[in-house]
Amino acid sequence: MTGLRLGPLLRYTDGSTATIWVETDRPCTAEVRCADGAQGTTHTFQVAGHHYALIPVTGLTPGTATAYEVHLDGARVWPLPDSPFPPSVIRTGLADDPVRVAFGSCRWAAPPASDRPGPTGEGREQDPVGPDALDTFATRLAADPDTERPDVLLLLGDQVYADETSPDTRRWLAGRRDLDEPPGSGVADYEEYTRLYYESWLDPQVRWLLSTVPSCMIFDDHDVIDDWNTSAAWLADMRATSWWRERLLSGLMSYWVYQHIGNLSPAELAEDPLYAAVHDTPDATGLLRDFAARADAAPATVRWSYRRDFGRVRLLMVDSRAARVLEEGSRSMLDPGEAAWLREQTLAGRGSYDHLLIGTSLPWLLPHLMHDAEAWNAALCRGEKGPRWARIGEKLRRAADLEHWAAFPGSFADLAGLIAEAGSGSDAPATVCVLSGDVHHAYIAEPSWPAGRGPDARVLQLTCSPVHNRIPLPLHLAFLLAWTGAARFAGRRLAGHGGIPKPPVDWRKTGGPWFGNQLMTLTMRGRSAALRLEQARAKRGGGGRLTTVEESVLTGP
Repeated sequence: MTGLRLGPLLRYTDGSTATIWVETDRPCTAEVRCADGAQGTTHTFQVAGHHYALIPVTGLTPGTATAYEVHLDGARVWPLPDSPFPPSVIRTGLADDPVRVAFGSCRWAAPPASDRPGPTGEGREQDPVGPDALDTFATRLAADPDTERPDVLLLLGDQVYADETSPDTRRWLAGRRDLDEPPGSGVADYEEYTRLYYESWLDPQVRWLLSTVPSCMIFDDHDVIDDWNTSAAWLADMRATSWWRERLLSGLMSYWVYQHIGNLSPAELAEDPLYAAVHDTPDATGLLRDFAARADAAPATVRWSYRRDFGRVRLLMVDSRAARVLEEGSRSMLDPGEAAWLREQTLAGRGSYDHLLIGTSLPWLLPHLMHDAEAWNAALCRGEKGPRWARIGEKLRRAADLEHWAAFPGSFADLAGLIAEAGSGSDAPATVCVLSGDVHHAYIAEPSWPAGRGPDARVLQLTCSPVHNRIPLPLHLAFLLAWTGAARFAGRRLAGHGGIPKPPVDWRKTGGPWFGNQLMTLTMRGRSAALRLEQARAKRGGGGRLTTVEESVLTGP
């Protein structure tokens, strides 16, 4: 009998269609059967000995929630036998329903369970980084299926950690190869990437959550390696190693399979020649490897960014890693084609959306000291103070992770201008929110433009991470310090040394910083928007509970 190795993951949904992703243990026909008669069928495709399907479901009724089953070669494999969780459902909203978007980033794999825990989370071993916010969020939804649930879950990077593996995975890797040889305890190839996803998504609570709440994903650095694409010099050093090419190609191949294709609508998939070719060949390993090699050699030829619309809420998920231009004289967070795409998607049909969400794994607005330090460093690295300072700048850039939007000053200014343009005029949305993670704490920052140049929309940087990780105490203290007035003064002194002009916008922190494993949820109805931040706290006897630490109204009705 064909088995379900991983999944199902409910990915795309709209009023009448959905896609559901699965990994199986052999080739088969994968089918979704819904309680209301909607259904979908496809055959699996193969990559490196693994078998996958993204099942299109049609015939759904808007405004309903219908339970579904997964069948492989006619045999039911989901729900699992004796599952303690409620049935997985596909929900299709109506145009006037509120839109709830939960988001976060940076989820290190949960520790193994001492036995299979049920919806309460009992039976889990002590977690060295505290309760997993995603796991705890799933526990609450499973305990009360009628509770308020998100319409979509945005995972804003570091879905897996290719360079920081768990003890269990390191033991598994040691059974395959010598961990004293590069890349050591980091993953080396496609098979090892499959292990990361298996470990992360097989967690019972998270597996159920991803089966019943649609998800949108984008990578960040740890999906490949810490500080991926920091600079041209960094990339040259990585390409000189014996192991980098296999790591990168495997990372892009596995991202395409496990994350990217589920981000796309059925119509987009139908127009994707690679997706069609993967289905038309008995073994797509070579096809995907060639695709990943092209993406490495010419990043501008591949677009990982995408757009999703949820009623009158527009989401633009932006690739701020692979699409970078790294040459010092022309550094940019986005290559010209990616920047043009972002502008086109932002301004297309203005007036047709009330809220614009820009998902980028890296925060646009940082604490002022960090922003000025990164802009100063960028000036040093491009030679503004001479070759000696340029060498010092490159070392600092790598040591201190100075590679956010502020490290690409032209891109920072371009995004500020685009947001101001999109948020201005009679057809402007009520809010423009930049959703980010990466920095292992949460905060709210609000920009302001010079008089007469600012948008009519309310603009916010909403940063939320980690979902499940930790921040060392020195960094914790550094982030607290970075928001102070003294730190801002120090930052301007650095900027003065580098000859850096003031950025085109100013901003202030209006919430946080908050530290812990956490998720944010935006609720949007009409032109109103509200925000909630919840943290996972350990509870006596095991498991965790979600505690609300911030609730605020962003715009009124």
